[in-house]
Amino acid sequence: MNLLFAILLGIVQGIAEFLPISSSGHLVIAQALLLQFSSQPLPDWLQGMTMNVALHFGTLLSITVVYRRELVQAVRQPRLLLQLIQASIPVAIIGLGFKDALEATFNSPLAAGCCLLVTAGILLAARRMQSGLVPIEQLSFRSSLMIGIFQAVAILPGISRAGSTVGAGLMVGMKGSDAARFSFFLAIPAIGGATLLEALKVLTRGDTTGPEWQPLLAGACVSFVVGTLSLRWLIRQLNADRLHWFAFWCIAVGFLTILWQLS
Repeated sequence: MNLLFAILLGIVQGIAEFLPISSSGHLVIAQALLLQFSSQPLPDWLQGMTMNVALHFGTLLSITVVYRRELVQAVRQPRLLLQLIQASIPVAIIGLGFKDALEATFNSPLAAGCCLLVTAGILLAARRMQSGLVPIEQLSFRSSLMIGIFQAVAILPGISRAGSTVGAGLMVGMKGSDAARFSFFLAIPAIGGATLLEALKVLTRGDTTGPEWQPLLAGACVSFVVGTLSLRWLIRQLNADRLHWFAFWCIAVGFLTILWQLS
C-alpha cells in the first residue's frame, strides 16, 4: 500500500510541479483524498514533508535534464548567477525562519484550496501585465528580487512555485521562455536545499519511525519521468501564450476543495 501510494503521489507531483497549478497543494489534497478512502493507516513520513521533499527531488532532476545546456551556459554568466543567489534569499529566510508553521499547512487541504485561488489570481494578473520586452540578459536586480519574493510566498501549499515565479517574470516584462528559464534555474537551490535539510533530519533521526526507502525512491523516480514530460509540455504552452489557461483549473480545484472541507 505504501508503494502504491508513493507512485500515485509521484504522478501527481510530476504533473503539477511544472504546470502552474501547485504540486504541493495537489499533493496535500491528493493525500487527504487517498487517506479518506484508504482502509489502512499510513505512516506520518508518507503523508508529510519527508515524502513531499523526495517527490520534489525527482522533479529537480527533471529540470537538470531539460535545461542541461542552458545550465552549462548559465555557469559562465556571473551576473545571472548573482541574480539567482539574490532571488534565493527570500525563500531561504522564510523557509528556515518559519519552518514549523509552514509544515503544519501541509496537513490542511482547506489551506491548499484557498491558496490555489491565489495562484489563479497571479496567473490572470500576469496575463494582463505581460509585455515580453525584457530578455533574461537585461533583467534588473530589482526584478529578480521580486521574482524571488514570489517564490518565497509559494512555499505555501496551493501557491504554485512555477506559476508565481513565471508569472512574476512576465509581470516585470520578460518573455515567456526566459521567465520559465529563470524560474526553473531558481528552483534548483530552493528544492535542492529543502531536500538536503530533510535528508539530514531523516539520517540523524535516532528512532524507528523513519521512512521506508523503497516508496521514497519509487515516488522520486516516477515524479522525475512524469516531470520531464510535463516540463517540456509547459514550455510549449508558454510559447503559445497559454499560461493563464491554468488559472481556471486552479479556481475549480480550489473551490471544490474548500466546499469539501467546509462540508
